[in-house]
Amino acid sequence: MTDARTEVLIIGAGAVGICAAHYLSSRGRQVAVLDKGEVCSGCSHGNAGLVVPSHSIPLAAPGVLAKGLRWMFNPESPFYIKPRLDPELFSWLWRFGRACDADRARRAVPLLRDLSLESARLFAELEALPGVDFGFEQRGLLTLYQNAKGLEEGRQQGEVLAEAGIGVRLLNPAQVRELEPVACGPMAGGIFYPQDAHLIPGRFVRGLARHLQEKGVGIHTGAEVLDFAMEGQRIAKVKTSKGEFVADEIVLASGSWSRAVARHLGLKLPIQPAKGYSITVKRPPQSPTIPLVLGEAKVGVTPMGESLRFAGTLELAGFDLSVNQRRVGAIRRAVPRYLPDLAPEKLEVQEVWSGLRPCTPDGLPFLGRPRGFENLVVAAGHAMIGVSLSPITGELVARIASGEETRLDLGLLRVERFG
Repeated sequence: MTDARTEVLIIGAGAVGICAAHYLSSRGRQVAVLDKGEVCSGCSHGNAGLVVPSHSIPLAAPGVLAKGLRWMFNPESPFYIKPRLDPELFSWLWRFGRACDADRARRAVPLLRDLSLESARLFAELEALPGVDFGFEQRGLLTLYQNAKGLEEGRQQGEVLAEAGIGVRLLNPAQVRELEPVACGPMAGGIFYPQDAHLIPGRFVRGLARHLQEKGVGIHTGAEVLDFAMEGQRIAKVKTSKGEFVADEIVLASGSWSRAVARHLGLKLPIQPAKGYSITVKRPPQSPTIPLVLGEAKVGVTPMGESLRFAGTLELAGFDLSVNQRRVGAIRRAVPRYLPDLAPEKLEVQEVWSGLRPCTPDGLPFLGRPRGFENLVVAAGHAMIGVSLSPITGELVARIASGEETRLDLGLLRVERFG
């Protein structure tokens, strides 16, 4: 069988991989993408569709560990760990605990801010591509809090973000209802982030993929990576279930599956798959016009064209993709506490979904060329902000693979930071 040859081969056809393909192709590179599933078949499909400068504080932040320990064995809490004997999980949790450090988190905020704001700008450019329409709107994000404790925690986070130059507005209940009348449940107040945006994620990734195919980018689905052939510090071949591929540059952007793919290269990526859920319903006449986050419940509510999506929860259960009805039920019960007119059981359900989000111990993605590899770029581990950061990640991948300056200091994202 003749090897398939290309200049750049991208492993992963989710938001990050497809964006990397776009920016590499825009530089005149010959690009091919492969995926063990279909385009956008992973967590790029059913997520909340938020573009979030407001989420510039990493997942591993002060106080998160203590709160997580209270939640972790409650199957209906926002954060749940399925009990199991798994050395890789124990190692990840130990590293996560070490990363929940105030100084480390504060150093990460400016980088996540810059990445998020640049991504928002790039999304506006991508929306203008012919035939690529994914409902991108920069209308902000409103987080609702039911009690004073939740509002105070949100206010403290808002202060950190405001110090970093991100727009933040603290609202009383009357101001919340003026901004979003659907939010008519009892509440202590809200916080509005005017620079945030939202989109329809599945339409974004699939639309951009079709645009790339029309430009000649080859997309190979059902192609699982089985092994690699090395020549010194270069990857000579990628062996897949659909044949062998040869490329000058390889990009690993397989989300939660990046850890397993990297293992074939002797490369350790401490990524845990964190299952999230969403319920998508037919959008009712009385519906939010801007995205909401239900603060204490950690549930996102996003208007998406003719649909409305409720998304949330973080479940460390390995690669179990089954739908845990208790987790879905927790989302269903949370919504009417904040939005009394939007109880999901009274709406026409279009899809109940679960997907695996790739989480690193410090909440920051891996982005760069790992030591010991001349033609590999890793772009994985974006946790809950993979779609949000996909354009800027793709653009940076294109720069790294092309030997260009990245303009941003990506030292905090280096692949070997955990040893």
